Amino acid sequence: MPAQGRPAIFLDKDGTLIPDIPYNIDPRRITLKPGVIQGLALLARLESPLVVVSNQSGVARGLFSEAALQGVQLRLAELFVSCGATLAGFYWCPHHPDGVMPSHAIHCRCRKPAPGLLLQAAQELGLSLAHSWMVGDTLADVTAGLRAGCHSILITATVSRPLVADGHVPYHRAPDLQAAAACIAVARTQDPWRHRHAAAASHS
Repeated sequence: MPAQGRPAIFLDKDGTLIPDIPYNIDPRRITLKPGVIQGLALLARLESPLVVVSNQSGVARGLFSEAALQGVQLRLAELFVSCGATLAGFYWCPHHPDGVMPSHAIHCRCRKPAPGLLLQAAQELGLSLAHSWMVGDTLADVTAGLRAGCHSILITATVSRPLVADGHVPYHRAPDLQAAAACIAVARTQDPWRHRHAAAASHS
């Protein structure tokens, strides 16, 4: 797990960025949820890599191939650009233990709530997980983020929704990505990484 590097913001896809249409890989049906345009615009100003991490069990279930997810990635990149943001990476888990494809019907280390997708992204993109954030609409997202060493925010409009999963509690709860981004922006002003980075830049 990299100790040095840039802090990132990890984002779940279905239910967080876009409406949760089960097993959808049609780019024409991929649209942003309310509050996401504003949220991505604010996150872009924080100058942290924005990385999408997603469970895609449809591959293991034989519903679509991993190659089909390339079109999803391109569509996400387009939507990010339309908000003034950049998609730094799209990482997905194609596995599910109940799948019908033998090569993917396994217990893996990348399917959230396991932290494998975040660890892979951190290794490949040079990220500091201790100063990164995970934002998602399920407790599996929260748990994956916290297991990776990140702060986590749960997107939920349900006030009574349980906030603990596997002993993990999110840093904050927000109704949409716009509110989550505002929370991260405020917390980032107090982040020691930001102050060290600014000091280093001033002496370069």
